[in-house]
Amino acid sequence: MHWPVTALIVLTTAAAASSALAPLPPGPPSNPTTPEKVALGRALFFDPILSRDRTVSCASCHDPARAFTAPQAVSSGVGGRLGKRNASTLINVGDRKALTWAGASPNLEVQAMIPLQDHAELDMTPDLLRERLTADPVYAAQFRAAFGEAPTVQRLVQALAAFQRTLTSRGSPFDRYQAGDASALSAAQVRGLDLFFDKAECFHCHTGRDFTDGLAHNNAMRVFNPDLGLADRTEQESDVGRFVTPTLRNVALTGPYLHDGSRATLREVLETYNDGGEPNPNADPLIHPLGLTDAELDDLEAFLHALTDESVARNPAFHPERP
Repeated sequence: MHWPVTALIVLTTAAAASSALAPLPPGPPSNPTTPEKVALGRALFFDPILSRDRTVSCASCHDPARAFTAPQAVSSGVGGRLGKRNASTLINVGDRKALTWAGASPNLEVQAMIPLQDHAELDMTPDLLRERLTADPVYAAQFRAAFGEAPTVQRLVQALAAFQRTLTSRGSPFDRYQAGDASALSAAQVRGLDLFFDKAECFHCHTGRDFTDGLAHNNAMRVFNPDLGLADRTEQESDVGRFVTPTLRNVALTGPYLHDGSRATLREVLETYNDGGEPNPNADPLIHPLGLTDAELDDLEAFLHALTDESVARNPAFHPERP
């Protein structure tokens, strides 16, 4: 997604005006957020220039219309090569400490390097990224506007991270209910809320403002996990099949579900947990049959829909800038 060089000043001015209306998240001391960084990161996020064959962008796997996830169980990258895991939502990602399903990245700047270099995703090298962006006059100008220097991979990942930190959502029916609007939830959703924090025991792992404890668990969805999960990093047998708890924010938009996208619907996920999963030597002790009735599953599913802020799919700031 490119703009004429003459439009750069207009773009930067518009970004500054937007930030005046909606304060930008501060970012870490090593990468404070600025309107210019956000504008650059937004352009890069939607541009297939970041992939080796110029066919795949970050948005190919993280579609704003789906709360920055993908409709496939596992997304394809350059050359149609399939990735390893289901694409996670990027909404409120700036608030989370454990990034990726295996918690492999401590921050968004480090995280960006994984898909950029992964053979099954964007399949780029640092040298090729720098050369390609330096040769593009629009991006060369935008990097100077944002960082005062020519394009580098370090500045590239900082810009992507700055944009991703703006992808926030706190406007779900549940948020309105918590703020005092008793009409924001239906009777079924209120019953589902009670189940979530009691009989269904979801709260053990799906806790906090984003409904994730940020920890890795084996949820017994498979007898055997071909994907080692956390054990990829730790090489500990006890970590095989353990994955970081996903957020439930906007969960109605983010299917298919689980690390491998093996559950197409929320109801399938709930029924699997209700049955107690499948026998697995590393299963978290919290996993056991729940004994929920069909009516209770209906209510619990209704509550999960109340965690979805439908406006995220329509927010113009989450889509490509119009040329």
